[in-house]
Amino acid sequence: MKHFSLLFIFLVILLATSYSDAFTRNSFPKDFLFGAATSAYQWEGAVAEDGRTPSVWDTFSNSYDTGNGDVTSDGYHKYKEDVKLMAKMGLESFRFSISWSRLIPDGRGLINPKGLLFYNNLIKELKSHGIEPHVTLYHYDLPQSLEDEYGGWINRKIIEDFTAYADVCFREFGEDVKLWTTINEATIFAIGSYDQGTAPPGHCSPNKFVNCSTGNSSTEPYIAGHNILLAHASTSKLYKLKYKSKQKGSKGLSIFAFGMLKPLVFGDYPDEMKKTVGSRLPVFSEEESEQVKGSSDFIGIIHYTTFYVTNHQPSASLFPSMGEGFFKDMGVYIIPTGNSSFLVWEATPWGLEGILEYIKQSYNNPPIYILENGMPMVRDSTLQDTQRIEYIQAYIDAVLNAMKNGSDTRGYFVWSMVDVYEILSGYTTSFGMYHVNFSDPGRKRTPKLSASWYTGFLNGTIDVASQDTIQLWSNFSGSSSL
Repeated sequence: MKHFSLLFIFLVILLATSYSDAFTRNSFPKDFLFGAATSAYQWEGAVAEDGRTPSVWDTFSNSYDTGNGDVTSDGYHKYKEDVKLMAKMGLESFRFSISWSRLIPDGRGLINPKGLLFYNNLIKELKSHGIEPHVTLYHYDLPQSLEDEYGGWINRKIIEDFTAYADVCFREFGEDVKLWTTINEATIFAIGSYDQGTAPPGHCSPNKFVNCSTGNSSTEPYIAGHNILLAHASTSKLYKLKYKSKQKGSKGLSIFAFGMLKPLVFGDYPDEMKKTVGSRLPVFSEEESEQVKGSSDFIGIIHYTTFYVTNHQPSASLFPSMGEGFFKDMGVYIIPTGNSSFLVWEATPWGLEGILEYIKQSYNNPPIYILENGMPMVRDSTLQDTQRIEYIQAYIDAVLNAMKNGSDTRGYFVWSMVDVYEILSGYTTSFGMYHVNFSDPGRKRTPKLSASWYTGFLNGTIDVASQDTIQLWSNFSGSSSL
């Protein structure tokens, strides 16, 4: 029935939405945050400098032919330049992640002073330019040493080690950081990393699509997802007991826009999931359930496009059919909208608005940040990225509509500020508002048209009229979506 209620919400929005009049930055509350996002491995580079040790993402990316993050945008050396670009743009917040293996090279124990200095310098640079840091503790880059020692996220030992790492971050950076995301896109992390094998550390059952050296797609995504929730809850408890009263920050979990909300709000998995997965689904103890329930001050939403759902196997699915695992358990096949793929997809802002409405109605309207939203384009194709501008303004319009309908949405972050190494496509596509010349040792930054547009919007010199986005919204074909 929940699927039907979600579909009903989407249809109501499509049929009854009154498009916003022209809107500006001032149409949003003053404390609403407009920002941009990146992650350590994708932006920093300098993978073997100043004491950093390999992460599972280093190992994973070097196993495929999509390139790696060894240098990427060289944010480690060019962060001051990038912060100046953010300040010039009028960016209000910058979301970045901390490299666990740069800060604590062995995964636990001694802190790397040069890693500590880098993140303190980055945070101070942001604050000095009036930009609010939003810090993600984990973005796919577990220290390889912990993966080798006990298997990482499929072992409950990760809960203690992650909590200890978070403790260091809260202690060292918490006076200046008021927004913390514990784990990035937890749903896709569990599925991509432990079911599909398309994200580090690349686990999956043997199949003809992905060459995984280890894994079990029928069990590991559930074990990893369970440990992700427990690690998040453990760090949230730590922050609440030890730091919150003094630092007055907020912490949340980031999810791709499906799944994992029910445990965060109600402390347990849905009954239908328990029935379908059976003994393969880990069980919360009573104490764990209470700890997970209410462990997020906000929910971070990752949204790029809307998937259509069918119970009939299509000729091509967004995710390979593995014969077992999460998507078989769901009993559905996920296909992208229109011409969507990992490389190109349509703007479907009605999908995000429907998700925000569904969360408001079903989960007590928690505070929400849209932590990633962006459009890929073929790399080096053009600086005149008008499609990206249309995409961004359509989604901002959708957020505004949702807020007018009562959604407690508090921020919107474009992925990404500058071109970076992408997890699925390497350097073949880019999301950045600033072009990075990866052939130039200096990694020269050049603004795309989207950078100029976002600058004008944030500074109040651009009014966005609804007719500018109606064409994007009219692409809906009438199919159901999640």
